[in-house]
Order: sequence, then C-alpha cells, then structure tokens
Amino acid sequence: MLKKPALILALALGLTACGAPSAAPPEQQGSGGADAAAGSGETITIGVGGQTLLTYLPTTLAQELGYYEEEGLNVELQDLQGGSKALTAMLGGSTDVTSGYYEHTIQMQAKNQPVKAFVDMGLSSGLALVVAPDSEGTITSIEDLEGKNVGVTSPGSSTDMFVKYLLHEKGMDTDAASVSAIGAGSSAVAAVEQGQVDAAVMLEPDISVLGKRIGKDPVLLEDVRDTEGLERVFSTDAWPSSSLYATDKWLEENPEEAEKLATAIQRTLQYIQEHSGEEIAAEMPESFAGGDPEQYATVIEDLKRTLSKDGVFTEEGVQAVLETQRVANPEVGEKEIELDDTYTNEFVE
Repeated sequence: MLKKPALILALALGLTACGAPSAAPPEQQGSGGADAAAGSGETITIGVGGQTLLTYLPTTLAQELGYYEEEGLNVELQDLQGGSKALTAMLGGSTDVTSGYYEHTIQMQAKNQPVKAFVDMGLSSGLALVVAPDSEGTITSIEDLEGKNVGVTSPGSSTDMFVKYLLHEKGMDTDAASVSAIGAGSSAVAAVEQGQVDAAVMLEPDISVLGKRIGKDPVLLEDVRDTEGLERVFSTDAWPSSSLYATDKWLEENPEEAEKLATAIQRTLQYIQEHSGEEIAAEMPESFAGGDPEQYATVIEDLKRTLSKDGVFTEEGVQAVLETQRVANPEVGEKEIELDDTYTNEFVE
C-alpha cells in the first residue's frame, strides 16, 4: 500500500522545465531564503524542479525515509514544477537549495552568478526523443525532423538543448526544427498522443504512460536513459543531471548543513540500489504513481540504472555537459567557463 502524501503535492505527473532564467527577480523575497541561518532547527527549503518526475525521486525519497531528520535537518520541499522556476526562487531568496539539473550552474556562471552543485543524483538526463504516433511513417531519423515541430518541456530547457544538440551532431542548423512547449506529465503525453507535435523529448514516467496509452512502445529516435545511449550520443558513461545546488554564499555560510544534505542523498541513493522498484514506490507519496502503482514501481526499477550510486561528480561527466551547452546554448557558447567552480565533491567524499 502506498503511503499518503506527506508534502504539498502536484497533481499526478507534474510539470518540469529545466531552463535557466536570465536573472532572478529582485523583488522576490522569502523567509526561507539564502540569507536565513540553516542550522539549529532552522528550516532548509529545497525547491524541486518538478517533484513527481523520477529524475528528482531521491530528493523526495530522502524526506519520506526520514533521512534529512536523522541527519539533524529540518527540510521543507517545495514543488516549483520547473527547473527554471526552482532556480529563480533560489536566486531570489525564497529557497535555500535547488533540486535541479547540474547544467544550471554552468548557465549561471556564464551570467556571472556563482552557483555550485554539491551532490549528483543523476548519471543521465533521462531523456528520449519520441516520435508521435501520427508521424511514425514520415519521421525515422534525426534528419527527418527538419521543418517539423518538436515538443519540449519549455524553450531553453534541457529537453530543448537535447534537440539542438542532436541536430548539430547531424550537421544541421540547431533551429532546423521548431520547438513547442508541452510541459511534462499529462500535458506532454496528450500533446504527443494527439499529434499536436511531430515528435517530443520526454522523461519518465511520461514515456511509459504514453506507451500504455497508445498500446505499444513508442518509437524512439534517440535515448540516453542508459550508459549505452550516453556513450553513443555524448561519448561518456556519465552526464550529470539532477543534483542539489546552491549559491556559493549559502555553501560558504552553511557547510555543515550542505554536508548533511549530501549525506542524506547519498544514503538515499544507496537505499535505491538495495531495494526493488516496488519497495521504493511504497515509500513514495501515493499521488506520484499517477493512478497506476504497478507501472510506477516498474518504471522506478528501470530508473535505477540512470542514478548515481555515490553522489560524486566526475570530470568526464561535467565536461560532457559543458560541451552540450556550448553547442546548444548560445548564452554559454564559447564563453570561458571554470568547471571547477560549478560543482564540488567536498561534501560527498
């Protein structure tokens, strides 16, 4: 039996957008912000970039297992239903830490805003480029996307960057295909199923939900949910994605809290490797299963291959993310980026 939700939850599958904002709104304020002391019973607020998406599962599971509390932390999770929203909230001071994609730290360095990731949860972006059922006969390769409409969570997001990177690798202009925001969860599934887009970049559990809706496995043009796909597309076996990151200022002022957060996530990653998808699903909030607990457990079991086992960033992995950004994100382009300033392993080693 799945547990009742312990947090304020999004509906069913939720939304995400992993793109970075140009800047945080200066008027954004919050009592749980980066200037608040985090120790001695003070609440640490973590903004999550789409809490129901499985790429962020460790952040919620750590809460459900009681690991934050066991480390002596009072943690509040806020589902901000998009990576860009979660990042903006942190930069604006209404949250302390973000559960979002590592690439945001590179994007922020390009804007001279120091942000650093301190524990890695994902070895893969978890993305797959799916062909809409109505387009399966006409789209059989990346090249066939020219002039077509591709669904992404939001323009500028990780899903958008993935499309641009794949087009570039085929010698095409990065804008050879147009992109449309379809969000994630039920809106994304509906957009692909109903042919509102010709193809889409999707994450789990949306890919599995789509397959169930159309009665077969979706046609995939590319899939980097496992190491084979990562090697094929990025020539690496690790592409850091979901992580915990914070401003340099917060990390400098709260090193003990950062280490405890990292430890809680490391313990969670170990728990995931040692337990079945069914056991993990039983610990998660009931609404996250989207009405199908059995499928949810199956997708979680498959997810384990895309998660870090120890929370440590690798040089090869962060370099691969940077190369993707240089190709797909003009705001990064050829700017000088000091990768050592975008992440740290000091709290996980």
